[in-house]
Amino acid sequence: MARKIVAVTGGSSGIGLATAKAFAAQGADVALIARNPERLQAARAEVEASRREADQRVTVYECDIVDRDRVFSVFDAVGRELGTPDVLVNSAGIFLPGYFESMPEEWFRQHLEIDVLGMMYACRAVVPSMIARGSGHVVNVASVAGFMGVFGYTAYSTAKFAVIGFSEALRGEMLPLGIKVSVVCPPDVDTPGLALEKSLRPAETDKVCGNMAAVQPEFVAREIVAAVDKGRYLVIPGFVGKVYYRLKGLLPELYFLITDGDVAKARKQRLAATEQPAEERA
Repeated sequence: MARKIVAVTGGSSGIGLATAKAFAAQGADVALIARNPERLQAARAEVEASRREADQRVTVYECDIVDRDRVFSVFDAVGRELGTPDVLVNSAGIFLPGYFESMPEEWFRQHLEIDVLGMMYACRAVVPSMIARGSGHVVNVASVAGFMGVFGYTAYSTAKFAVIGFSEALRGEMLPLGIKVSVVCPPDVDTPGLALEKSLRPAETDKVCGNMAAVQPEFVAREIVAAVDKGRYLVIPGFVGKVYYRLKGLLPELYFLITDGDVAKARKQRLAATEQPAEERA
């Protein structure tokens, strides 16, 4: 990765920041793209501290990924200041769980705009230049909820299933043109947003997700760097996520038996807790 150019959306925190630091440690020049200018500057300092060489370039760009015109303007600036990215990492996203019947419809729109359309805008802004050069690598961050329709994630799973479908189709188109595509499907990741997510999650969601231990963003970042190095398409960090992926594909009846059983247990516990007298619950 020495002097390669890596652009990362959602680069000011979580998986995006950890990935930017990992690529910088490999010698890459890095462009960080995110909404919050203060967090961007703090992230820039962290990435600069991770550089292998002192003259590696680290630039930051304030951008709301749902603003198509701003996305194209930012990547024009990246091209002028650094050059066409060799690697584009689409890490910007949101996750807001809840029961379908009470979830605000606005959350569905936000997931689709940020997780899906924002990713597509970034690809549209960068991929044509990659095609003209004949090389490049696009990395789209999805989730295990992109191949598992997880209880409580009707909005999030909708978006992440779309990310995987988009990535698979894009992979087929780009392969003959010398461009690789990876899709990354981590379980819970110990990021600043996980605490908020857990505060909103139904008990049933916690039970299903609890089978897969949360991983550190640095672990996911290492998996992303390795995928780019080896040209791998599907990346599932963590052993249990890999098991669920194979299980659902090979034995879907057993997969549903396990997940439906987890939901039933959590629901029973939740209902039992609400039926206790107030003094017992206290």
